[in-house]
Amino acid sequence: MAAHRRTRQRSIGGNTARTAVTIALAGAATATAFDGVGHADPQLSPAQVKAKVDTLYKEAEVATEKYNGAEEKAKTAEKHLRTLRDEAARKEDRLNSAREALGSMAAAQYRSGGIDPAVQLALSDDPDRYLDGAAFAERVGTRQSAAVAGVRKQLREIEQLRGAAHVELTSLKARQAELKRQKKTITGKLEAARGLLARLSPAERTHYAEQGAEGGQQRASRSSTRGPAPATDAEAGTSGSSGRTAAPTSRAAEAVAFAYAKLGSPYVWGATGPNAFDCSGLTQAAYRSAGVSLPRTTYAQINAGQRVSRSELQPGDLVFFYSGISHVGIYVGDGQMIHAPNPSAPVRLAPIDQMPFAGATRVV
Repeated sequence: MAAHRRTRQRSIGGNTARTAVTIALAGAATATAFDGVGHADPQLSPAQVKAKVDTLYKEAEVATEKYNGAEEKAKTAEKHLRTLRDEAARKEDRLNSAREALGSMAAAQYRSGGIDPAVQLALSDDPDRYLDGAAFAERVGTRQSAAVAGVRKQLREIEQLRGAAHVELTSLKARQAELKRQKKTITGKLEAARGLLARLSPAERTHYAEQGAEGGQQRASRSSTRGPAPATDAEAGTSGSSGRTAAPTSRAAEAVAFAYAKLGSPYVWGATGPNAFDCSGLTQAAYRSAGVSLPRTTYAQINAGQRVSRSELQPGDLVFFYSGISHVGIYVGDGQMIHAPNPSAPVRLAPIDQMPFAGATRVV
């Protein structure tokens, strides 16, 4: 009986127990180690997929604007660093010339300064000529002192430039590290979104891409075939045959016309044209076409003109969304904007009430 009991204990504590543990660990691995986009929620509905993808795109857009800002600052730091280095190089060339001149002056003095001036005067055949020479030597000495002071000043200036260049280089490296971090964040979010969208059928993906412009699809389809016609209407100062609201200025009209001409262009994060855009890249390019320089990011663009209320909107105004000011479009009238939404949707016409409105700016 003892042997029989031991056999039963081995059976329970051996293969059966190991099997149970294996099953439990396999379940834990499924729930934790493989908790990713492709495995975590196998039964997501299309609506749940859309909600998750919308969140990922919004987070990616926030990171994109941070990337754009870091890139702009990195370019500024790089340009400033080149300027400092060029200035330091020019000063070093002038310093080398000053040193050579000072060396020549010192050598000449050494060759003529070995005899006491009183003895030179006593031995001179022409005292008047010697006195003239002594006065010249004194002036040379004065110039030498000035030259030494000049060299010392140039040395200090060069050291200051080198210090400033070191600070700028440190700033540049920090910006480059920030770029790398934000790029990793963006690509991770977009890859996760692509993984989720891959779960949908082709028809569901098409429906998702079209959902962002509810209420504006027919208008967008008509507008995309008309291209930059709004500029003519706006420049005429009236609402033309297209029925669109006129832009208040020629520059606003040109920016709106540019946006219409880019309908259908792909969204690419970090892009500013001419054939692909992110949201702030599109608005920047639109006003660049009108001769107006806008900052690169949504955070800066909202302060790049006169703030206006939603009820005061006119074509050409920049409209911003979300509490973090992470998205922007260009208002074209009738409650509509043209914007670059996300990688799943090209540049298009959409109602401004499809996202949380954060503010508007009129570029002046």
